[in-house]
Amino acid sequence: MASELTILEEADGAAVLKLNRPEKRNALSRALREEIVQRLDALAKSDAVRAVVLTGAAPAFCAGFDRSEFAGGGMAETFAEATEYHRRVYTFPKPLIAAVNGPALGGGCDLAAMCDLRLASTAAVFGQPQVRFGAAAAYDLMREVLGSGAAREMCLSGRAYDASEACRIGLVNRVVEPAELLDAAWVLAREVASLPEGVAESSKRGFVAAQPPLFER
Repeated sequence: MASELTILEEADGAAVLKLNRPEKRNALSRALREEIVQRLDALAKSDAVRAVVLTGAAPAFCAGFDRSEFAGGGMAETFAEATEYHRRVYTFPKPLIAAVNGPALGGGCDLAAMCDLRLASTAAVFGQPQVRFGAAAAYDLMREVLGSGAAREMCLSGRAYDASEACRIGLVNRVVEPAELLDAAWVLAREVASLPEGVAESSKRGFVAAQPPLFER
């Protein structure tokens, strides 16, 4: 796929998919959401890839939905249209690892939370700040990852969580220095990809089966 919105690299049974709108802090425009789905669909069908890393072009992981597309009161319509994007990421059939290199806010926090594992650099920041301008927080999703108490605080406060606090509350599995993040994600993805045939895939099917059906139409 020839595009400037995402960059894909594959090696040793793993792939890294990078969001590539750095000038917009990788905000999730409709075009970017569609391309993420297309990329993941292709990776799901690839026999050469058994685990996928999702990251963002510096300086952000993902700043959330592209608010320029809300012009004219289209917020509700945009979120409704994005249901399929959320469902496809949330139910992606192979292990999906977020390498959170910078701010992951609003829809960016949701994107990280929909992955199976999350590695974060010390520069990462998480939160649901959209509540401050009237958009609903992703409480059901955050509750699935964090549990009720921590999810309620995040979704009511709209405050930012640095990487160490995100790790403490269970949103992040591991925190590393920025220069080490992508290497650490590659290592983890390759470890998953090297498992005996069928193990990672079976585990992921179990994960998806146990998840609540959050993004069904």
